[in-house]
Amino acid sequence: MTQQRDPVDRADDRRSYFRIDDTVRLSLRRVAPDELQLRLDEFEQDLVGNFTVMSSLAAITAQMTVGLRRIENRDPDLAAYLRALDQKIEVIGRAFIAQEPELMADSAIPVNLSAGGMCVGVEESYEPGTQLEIRMLLFPSFNGLLIYGNVVDSGPAGEDDPLVHDKRYPYRVRIEFTHIRERDRELLIRHLLRRQSDQLRGRQELAADGLQDLE
Repeated sequence: MTQQRDPVDRADDRRSYFRIDDTVRLSLRRVAPDELQLRLDEFEQDLVGNFTVMSSLAAITAQMTVGLRRIENRDPDLAAYLRALDQKIEVIGRAFIAQEPELMADSAIPVNLSAGGMCVGVEESYEPGTQLEIRMLLFPSFNGLLIYGNVVDSGPAGEDDPLVHDKRYPYRVRIEFTHIRERDRELLIRHLLRRQSDQLRGRQELAADGLQDLE
């Protein structure tokens, strides 16, 4: 189910979500108020096509993790076989993602991302309150997330804005996620934790290399 909370709860959530700089493929589409409920009904029933196949598979894999560890303790060969099956299914899932030409054709762009919202460079400015359908492809998992959100603010980007990597995106928009399935939010949080860990490790390695150079 999508998770909807009152404004106070969402504000508390936003404070609790950490943010990271990341790179994703992204599609933003305006949603008219009279279309939103129909889109959300399809969203609730999981009738959103190929794009969310990988995220659905990832959620199922996460649910299987504890059971697979128990199987591995009893029968390592069976556990290895099940992991191989999971990898085969993942290959099929990526083939479904490849059928989304809009996202696959676009290059990845920098974003500042949390489980409650995002900031990103865009081609045009959006009025605050604009409702958006967000299709976001995460790397390296190729998990596709379908999220609905509201524009919090939007305006021209500064010349040194790290989120505006070329002249195609002269504006910066800040978006609050208003409708996201709980399993997708958990998947996004796991992605953010992994990316944060990778970034910290990268900084530590750079610092260690710098110390070696000084010796």
